[in-house]
Amino acid sequence: MLDLRLAIRVLRATPVVTVVAILSLALGIGANTAIFSIADALLLRALPVDRPDRLALVMAIPTGATPGLSAWSNPVWEQIRERRHELFQTAFAFSARTARFNLASSGQTEFIDGLWVSGDYFDGLGVRPLLGRTFTSVDDERGGGPDGAVAVVSYAFWQRRFGGAADVIGRTQVMDHVPFTIIGVMPPGFFGADVGTTFDVAVPLGTEPLMRGRDSSLDRPTTSWLAVMARLKDSQTLSSAQDAMRALQPHLREVTMPDTSADTKARYMATPLAVEPAALGTSAMRARYRQPILTILTVVALVLLIACANIANLLLARAAARRHEFSVRVALGASRWRLARQLLVESLLLSAAGALLGLGIAHWGSRLLVRQLSTHTNTVFLDVQLDWRVLAFTTGVTTVAAFLFGVVPALLASRSEPMGAIREHGRGASGGRRIGFGGALVAGQVALSLVLIVTAGLFVRTFASLATRDLGFDRDPVMVARLDVSASVAGPAERGALYGRLADAAGALGGVSHAAVSAITPVSGSLIDTVVEIENGPSMTQPQNVSFRNVITPDWFATYGTDVLGGRDVNERDRLGSPLVAIVNETFVRRFLQTGTPIGRRIRQGLPGRQGPWLEVVGVVADAAYRSVRDPVPPTLYVPIAQQKEPPATMSLSVRAASGAPAMLSRSLADVISRVDANVAVTFTALKQQVDAALVQERILAMLSAFFGALALLLAGLGIYGIAWFAVSRRRDEIGIRMALGATPACVLRLVLSRLSILVTVGVVVGLVVCLWASRFVASLLYGVEPRDFVTLASSAAVLAAVGALAGWMPAHRASRIDPAEVLRDS
Repeated sequence: MLDLRLAIRVLRATPVVTVVAILSLALGIGANTAIFSIADALLLRALPVDRPDRLALVMAIPTGATPGLSAWSNPVWEQIRERRHELFQTAFAFSARTARFNLASSGQTEFIDGLWVSGDYFDGLGVRPLLGRTFTSVDDERGGGPDGAVAVVSYAFWQRRFGGAADVIGRTQVMDHVPFTIIGVMPPGFFGADVGTTFDVAVPLGTEPLMRGRDSSLDRPTTSWLAVMARLKDSQTLSSAQDAMRALQPHLREVTMPDTSADTKARYMATPLAVEPAALGTSAMRARYRQPILTILTVVALVLLIACANIANLLLARAAARRHEFSVRVALGASRWRLARQLLVESLLLSAAGALLGLGIAHWGSRLLVRQLSTHTNTVFLDVQLDWRVLAFTTGVTTVAAFLFGVVPALLASRSEPMGAIREHGRGASGGRRIGFGGALVAGQVALSLVLIVTAGLFVRTFASLATRDLGFDRDPVMVARLDVSASVAGPAERGALYGRLADAAGALGGVSHAAVSAITPVSGSLIDTVVEIENGPSMTQPQNVSFRNVITPDWFATYGTDVLGGRDVNERDRLGSPLVAIVNETFVRRFLQTGTPIGRRIRQGLPGRQGPWLEVVGVVADAAYRSVRDPVPPTLYVPIAQQKEPPATMSLSVRAASGAPAMLSRSLADVISRVDANVAVTFTALKQQVDAALVQERILAMLSAFFGALALLLAGLGIYGIAWFAVSRRRDEIGIRMALGATPACVLRLVLSRLSILVTVGVVVGLVVCLWASRFVASLLYGVEPRDFVTLASSAAVLAAVGALAGWMPAHRASRIDPAEVLRDS
């Protein structure tokens, strides 16, 4: 306690040094804790359910493939459900992707995050409701159980929608025009089995036909949309569970065989089933963000190392200033361990203060990052509250940081000699080693800072390349309205005409220059692919013969500003009964129609033996991005909606604003759509917003790396300034004598800056070597720039050298203006 009280007095005596050290540590520890809390929630933490170690996922893993989440059709799930108690303790299914349920009765949608689950879902996870009850197997009957269509809501939805009302059980909530009775409220800590997402309302799988009607997926063997999870028996191992599943595999595959090609059937039968551990739950985010999170975690660890190096230099300088004090204490009987302990306590106190402030930064920063990951169509949820892992991590980082910057000053202080107190001002003590060690710290800071600046440059250039990439369409003037016509009186065969009327009505609206309907909008993450065959063309096998596909109405290319390079666009004459036509892009021509004129060539879609009718190519359009901003433009063919027998119930209406922001058109578009058909549900999204959502990962990497790169640059500058100031203050007498003997200010500048130049040069060289070695680890995250890009390396080194020169010049300039007479009088 005496050491602690003395440490507080010492830190209060130098407030500027103390505040700089605590803020540096708070940023370093806070950033590390924030990123680790996200990594903990996404990569390390088990599901908050009963005995998560007994959970397992039923998978299908082709030979040689990397394990990933397998999605199953409902017929497959029903076969497993019938035998679940033979195979496992229990098994349950849930939608592999978060569904979206519409609360609005008509017009513009009001979506919430939904979850389709089997009757045993909550019991299988071992989760109990906060209020009411959860589902049973009878609730999961098709069309609803004895209590009709029932729903379980999340705690957040209960609070947001119902104000936490105690009488919520038994209330009715209408979703997708279907009334559901609320039977339970889940506890606040439960978000589901899919990490990275959460749900507002969970409904049984059996109610899916009520909400989807004729578009229900329950009886479609080719629609894979369910994840299947099991709880193992107490005596059961993963290996024995997998053996049981593979014994069932021939029967399971046989009775759920999709009506497809012979090759596909053979692969379907041969793909082995597997049972994988599922304590961490499922997560589509995990595979996508694992490498970015680990990269940023490495970046913030380097920032903390740089901060520790800076504080070590500050403490070395302060220890040098306290040599006389230490010598006196040794002369009075203090042990060397007591001196070392005193400085270690000061280091721990600094670290503890930085950690407490860092926890506040981490609490705020982690939630801010999670919000940045969410988009208008995808709500990201990660439970980033502090748990024992995060607190243990922070404690460990705090202790290591204190050791890193405190142990060397403590060791040097412990070497103080009693005779140092007799020497005037303690100048007889040697400080060369201290300055030398401080110089090594500065060189290390420069090297680490260069790594971070280069990393920031690579990620910022990646984001800039993607953000400014020519996508082949205009993103700014286009508004996308997602249409859901499942509640319309128009049957499947009449949807093509309905979509045509909606496009015509939107195109006639004031302020709209063009409007069209399509199945796919650019950079939405969705795709339709098909196998193509070219008449009189060479035979090709998958994946060489696969093309992406879109279904459109007339004026779609004009709406997006994509050029028609040859032939014509889709027009009103392209209807059922007229010759079937297709439009292809440039990549399609290069891959499939290399010889001759593409206009007039014939193609058809479908697997061998199941091809559709021949389509005549009537137009060629410019290449445009399809699913992703990163992906190269795929071969794409476009076919008219009006020539499809039963278009899907969900399509997208795209409108191009004649002037101004397209968002201004949303209200008038909603009115026009309602006049055409009041039962059409519509959701508006600006195309630019959709493109920006596709760049979330790159934007966050660029933002974080740029921030930490700038922080590293600042810390490196402070470190260089500190070592230069320390050197000047220790050599003040020498510099004064040199100037009294005739040395010019320029000579003094060279004297101070020459050593700093060597330190910075060594740091830059070491940093460049590290960058060249580490570049391979971030190569997969880059786009449009090489990991060993010369411009990025050279410009980063130049910026760091310029900052180092400026930081070193200020103390050197001060040294060059020392008054020799004043120095001689003081000495």
